[in-house]
Amino acid sequence: MPKGTNQKFKLYRLAQIMMEKTDEDHYITMSEILNALKQYEITADRKSIYNDLKDLSSFGIEVEGEQTGNRYHYHVVSRPFELPELKLLVDAIQSSKFITEKKTNV
Repeated sequence: MPKGTNQKFKLYRLAQIMMEKTDEDHYITMSEILNALKQYEITADRKSIYNDLKDLSSFGIEVEGEQTGNRYHYHVVSRPFELPELKLLVDAIQSSKFITEKKTNV
């Protein structure tokens, strides 16, 4: 497949798509991944996406594929911060006395 001008962003956009559109309850199929990449004018074939999904683990993004019928559904297994952890961080920043109010609200 000929390389397009946006091919160098393929792995980044794949990570972005997986982080934004999937979690433990929301899955994405290979055809949906390819269509999402097309929106960024990135062309890819299935084989390269399989390798890219494996490569995402080197960035700390673990992607799992589960077979449902004759298709696979993919989703991000864990995230750097879960929602309760983010809420705890926000509360800690807002209540800390050594961080100014201006920096707290940024």
